[in-house]
Amino acid sequence: MCKSRFRCAIIVALGLALALLGGCSALRLGYNTAPDVTYWWLDGYADFNEAQAPRVREGIAQWFAWHRRTQLPAYANLLARAQFDVPGNTTTEQTCNWWAEIRERLDTSFERAVPTIAELVLTLTPQQIQHIERRYAKANQEFREEFLQGDPPQRLRESTKRAVERAEFFYGRLDDAQRERVAKLVEQSPFDAETWIVERMRRQQDALQTLRRLVGTGAGNDDAQAALRAYFERMNRSPREDYRRYADRLSQFNCAFAATLHNATSAAQRQAAVQKLKGWENDLRSLAADAVK
Repeated sequence: MCKSRFRCAIIVALGLALALLGGCSALRLGYNTAPDVTYWWLDGYADFNEAQAPRVREGIAQWFAWHRRTQLPAYANLLARAQFDVPGNTTTEQTCNWWAEIRERLDTSFERAVPTIAELVLTLTPQQIQHIERRYAKANQEFREEFLQGDPPQRLRESTKRAVERAEFFYGRLDDAQRERVAKLVEQSPFDAETWIVERMRRQQDALQTLRRLVGTGAGNDDAQAALRAYFERMNRSPREDYRRYADRLSQFNCAFAATLHNATSAAQRQAAVQKLKGWENDLRSLAADAVK
């Protein structure tokens, strides 16, 4: 899930491709409409005024043009490589290495967006920052309803359901033994929704304080860019040592979870995953080719 409104804005393309879309033509449609989706998502937080709206739209369009031209071919190449790896077994280390490569791409995308975000931040009003704070509160309530519902057994059932759905999106239908394996892995997961929402709220307060400091002191664009990069670093590496230890454990577990599940899949399921990766690769290459027409 998105951990800040800044980061969400720059990874929406990948989210649309991998989370919302099930078919290849839908992926292309989703990416082509992503600039509008990104604008309306951000507007839901900041409530842009008439002067801000055109500049925000222009900045989003420029970022997606760059992303289409430079990043989609790189993601397509990653997918092409993955097609050779998926038919075989994997390890926790290999799975973590794949995620590290994706993280590098996301960091590059964020850095590209920093000047535009800084320009926007400096135009925010105190009323808009209050609007962001209220939207954070609403998002936190939605999180509680989804991840902190009912008693622990109910939460575990919901978590298992989500994990099975994600696995079946990639591999196709799981058999009973595979579903049982997923359930056991979910039960062993160190993920703790209470721990996460505390950190989530810390990041939100950090973001609000950063915005208020920039808006209230008449900072320049260079100061705003530096503040955004510092905030992004605190988001990636929490100043709370206990949370950093928790995040490291969870990351390692998730890599092991993915590797264990993959190694339990059949040849047919892995072939289904290869075909899905191939479809995504083709779509990304088609989208990238559109950038030079």
